[in-house]
Amino acid sequence: MASFGRYIRVVLGAWAFLLIVLMSMPSSAQQVNPTASSVKEQQLLQELNRIQGRVSIPDQRSGVLEQPAGRDWREFRNVTLRWIGGIAIIGMLAVLVIFYLSRGMVRLESGRSGRSIVRFTPFERFVHWMTATCFIILAVSGLNITFGRPLLLPLIGFEAFSEWSQWAKYAHNYLSFPFTIGVVLIFLIWIAGNIPNKLDIDWLKRGGGMIGHDHPPAYRFNAGQKAIYWIVVVGGGAVAVTGYQLMFPFYLSGIEGMQIAQIVHSVVSVLFVAAMLAHIYIGTIGMEGAFEAMGSGTVDVNWAKEHHSLWLEEQNARTGPNEARSQPAATPAE
Repeated sequence: MASFGRYIRVVLGAWAFLLIVLMSMPSSAQQVNPTASSVKEQQLLQELNRIQGRVSIPDQRSGVLEQPAGRDWREFRNVTLRWIGGIAIIGMLAVLVIFYLSRGMVRLESGRSGRSIVRFTPFERFVHWMTATCFIILAVSGLNITFGRPLLLPLIGFEAFSEWSQWAKYAHNYLSFPFTIGVVLIFLIWIAGNIPNKLDIDWLKRGGGMIGHDHPPAYRFNAGQKAIYWIVVVGGGAVAVTGYQLMFPFYLSGIEGMQIAQIVHSVVSVLFVAAMLAHIYIGTIGMEGAFEAMGSGTVDVNWAKEHHSLWLEEQNARTGPNEARSQPAATPAE
């Protein structure tokens, strides 16, 4: 009985000794003091998942100084985005150059008739050119943020690049407002003619008049123009929403949400620019008579007959062929 008692005392003593040893060992999960002079950045990231300081303003989210997702975002902005933008924009330019060299300008098969028909009203053209002007400035100033430092800075130097970037940023911020208004107006005034239908499938199958010499029928807007319309509306809406989230930080989300907004904003923007290059090409050197639609607001009757025959029939049925074609086209000076 005495030996059993000694056995119990030995066991209890061993457990007590082990408990004392464990309690004296430093815990690996103890909280890291971020103010300690010996604390390392990696320790803070592992323990706290971010480095956050104290701020005196009401929004405490602005106190986040560093968090792991920021490194992924920086890698995307400095490397991945440049690859995406470069491939999209340079690739589109290469395709357009090859297409122009092989196809050339799409000419009017039947020549000019000498008579014109109203294609767009003055208000429609104002909205188009306001939005287009803002877009070009926004595109140039936005591309400067992504490509300016590696491409432009070595050419013009630090002082000139700093001055240019400052004014480009001002233009980018303030012109976003008329651009957004333009996108909304474009959506409202042209939505009725840009609803996809079965005729668009046939137009695409026949190459839309860009391949060969076939001219499939179309109403006021063909499938290609409808695609541009929805790219402007959806893409423009996306860059506007994400852009305002970046212009007014911490109103809708924290730093993580702003990083996502910047990624969406930049990717959609470079793809938007690439798509608009194709639109500009077709509207200028790619198709004879196309620029006149937004330039003067009128197009030659033969141009309307070849590219938008169903729209021309609607106009003739509404106003009569004599009235629809009553405007004489301007003749070149001798």
